[in-house]
Amino acid sequence: MNEIKVLIIEDDFRVAQINKQFIEQMEGFEVCGTASTIQEGKDSLLASIPDLVLLDVYFPDGNGIEMIRHIRNHHKNTDIILITAAKELETVQEAIRGGVIDYIIKPVMLDRFQRTLQKYAEYWKKLKSIPDNVDQEKVDALLNSISKEQKADAEMPKGIDPLTLEKINDRLISYKDKGITAETLCKDVGMSRTTVRRYLEYLVSTGIITAELSYGQVGRPERVYLAN
Repeated sequence: MNEIKVLIIEDDFRVAQINKQFIEQMEGFEVCGTASTIQEGKDSLLASIPDLVLLDVYFPDGNGIEMIRHIRNHHKNTDIILITAAKELETVQEAIRGGVIDYIIKPVMLDRFQRTLQKYAEYWKKLKSIPDNVDQEKVDALLNSISKEQKADAEMPKGIDPLTLEKINDRLISYKDKGITAETLCKDVGMSRTTVRRYLEYLVSTGIITAELSYGQVGRPERVYLAN
């Protein structure tokens, strides 16, 4: 399957380069261009036809919200993630109404950025694998792939603290390639095995992570947890 083509529209050169370097380290993504003004962004959209645009709000020659409308009108197959210092509620509302996939407030936390891109990649792959005609199950799968983190937060049961959950999930992401056992994770985060296992099993139940049995050593197999 082809890589996800990403266009970065950001007037701060340093921020654009940081985002570019981070995206290039992620499997399945390709930066197809960068633009520092609204006009450059419009020109780049025509030249590269990206799957995803990372967009700021404040530009010397225009506004990112106006750019969202332009993309929706002229590039219907391109998705948008807003990355901005804009915190005004009106801006957030306009962005959501414009159909952005996510709204990330600067300064960007790399783990938060990574989770957003991972969710988008899951959504994109499912979208490409579904035929033209869909049923309710396929629609639900698409919506869940892009919003499962928010869904997990909304349904968080008693005994699961959001901050602790985020800390554990961040460590799991850092072990994404090889996975991690509950025992190793206990040492990393400084929590008891019982506590860590409770959070791990909760994350498994939400689909945010998966668990596999490891038979690498003699004796009882261990569960290895991997971020999706």
